[in-house]
Amino acid sequence: MPDRVTLKRRAGGVLLHPTSLPGGGLGPEAFAFADWLAQAGQSWWQMLPIVPPDELGSPYASPSAFAGDPGLLGPGAAEEPPSRTDRGEFEAFRAREAGWLDDHALFLALKDAHRGRPWTDWDEPLRCRDPEALDEARRGLEEPVLRHALAQWRFARRWAELRAHAAGRGLGLLGDVPLYVRHDSADVWAHQELFLLDAAGRPTAVAGVPPDYFSAAGQLWGNPLYRWERHAETGFSWWIARLKACAERFDAVRLDHFIGLRRYWEIPAGEATAVHGRWVDAPGAALLAAVRAAVPELEILAEDLGCLTPAVAALRDAFGLPGMRVAQFSFGDGEADRPRNWPENCAGYTGTHDNDTARGWWEAGAAPAEREAFRRAAGGTEPASWAMTRLVWQSPARLACAPLQDLLDLPSSARMNRPGTASGNWRWRLEPGALGPDLAARLAELTRACGRAPRA
Repeated sequence: MPDRVTLKRRAGGVLLHPTSLPGGGLGPEAFAFADWLAQAGQSWWQMLPIVPPDELGSPYASPSAFAGDPGLLGPGAAEEPPSRTDRGEFEAFRAREAGWLDDHALFLALKDAHRGRPWTDWDEPLRCRDPEALDEARRGLEEPVLRHALAQWRFARRWAELRAHAAGRGLGLLGDVPLYVRHDSADVWAHQELFLLDAAGRPTAVAGVPPDYFSAAGQLWGNPLYRWERHAETGFSWWIARLKACAERFDAVRLDHFIGLRRYWEIPAGEATAVHGRWVDAPGAALLAAVRAAVPELEILAEDLGCLTPAVAALRDAFGLPGMRVAQFSFGDGEADRPRNWPENCAGYTGTHDNDTARGWWEAGAAPAEREAFRRAAGGTEPASWAMTRLVWQSPARLACAPLQDLLDLPSSARMNRPGTASGNWRWRLEPGALGPDLAARLAELTRACGRAPRA
């Protein structure tokens, strides 16, 4: 068995969400992709959150922070009843995961019964979680509740098979944890006391970021903000449970919007944009200390892009967490930002799911000065996407990672997400047969040359 992968070791990886596989999920194509990554000399398969997506396909606005996406199992696979021999395994799973699964299954059943209306529009006894009303709902919705619980059990079984398959090939799975959760979710409905809500359950303030590279009006995410003092009173038990669930699925996770653990952008509810907000301090040090003590086996990568203040950097460094660097942001005026000058304790990327492809950046997104700086740094005549990949792999960053689109030299049409837009995202799908031994050999050669090959 190969050594366990770790973010503390120089390595390479590829970013690809399972929905982008030809089969669109966790079928044979996922296992074949893990095999291809191993042939290509990679140590990490990074993906986006594997929770159920919202109506537009975004995995960052899920109805659950704990559940897996049954849609990844393929049509009908999540709804098959268990056999008699599987019944005991299912009941054991249901008991083990009861802390989140009971609320999740009931929430989805109630959503269906209310024709998709948000939980704040339900009758007050259900909205406020009156125990008698909840018991009555469980009795009346026994079949759909069971169906949703079964879907999660089937997902957990398939995921365990994929993780074991990847581990057997020396691959680690790198997941993604959004900092915030969706308001219309089982998490907020079940734990209203942990969020900034009014008496009717509606947010009094919401999350987002101020104007930045991606949007002149900022980004108004709309997620409810945490009532951090209540989390602290519980010893951050909800967060610990959430990351323990992640440790069951992943070897490491990217904590999205890490800066929100030091300070967050609070936007009054009802604002049309994110412009009129304010910075508020968050208890990130106490949270991370509690998580490290309770879930020591889970490594964390801090997504520290954006407003990286000295205080945010100090929080990241106090816990020894690697941050992130993105090559597409590295060819402005500052020489210190070039990939060759990145710190060792970071993960370097050609781009993320929120960026254009490297080819698209080169063809249309880069400013003239950025293009010239990139040309000087890259040299040679290879395509821009592979020149950028080479610079990232040669950098001091311990983890070098590229979206699969960049390894395939794909144009902007293959972009995964455009921040600030509501439609047309999360749809890119890999063409069948696009991955082959030649591409694997090319990436493996670069990985070996840059001292990133897996240990036997």
